[in-house]
Amino acid sequence: MSRETPSGDELLAMLAALASPHRLRIVAALAEGRSYVSELARRLRMNRPLLYMHLQKLEAAELVVGTLETAPDGSSVKWFDLAPFAVTLTPQAIAAAVPTLTVPGQKDEDKQ
Repeated sequence: MSRETPSGDELLAMLAALASPHRLRIVAALAEGRSYVSELARRLRMNRPLLYMHLQKLEAAELVVGTLETAPDGSSVKWFDLAPFAVTLTPQAIAAAVPTLTVPGQKDEDKQ
């Protein structure tokens, strides 16, 4: 998260990204330190295409960061780290985030 108090859209993306047991397991594994896909797949006993799908969702929500690194032999490996995040989920935090939600098709003057 880019801010301590996320916008409605950021909060929604984060909650949606964390609303999966697979993605929670990935976050827990990355809490132990950075890893690359093949290593994570072995540790989590998950196939790589499924793992990539979940990592993309976490990356889109800015909960993980992927970095492509090239080895001296020219091969590339994408490493993943947890992004620092902390959100206190309270009724007040939700109430503050709701006015900033983007609703598809809604015009700015309709938000009020």
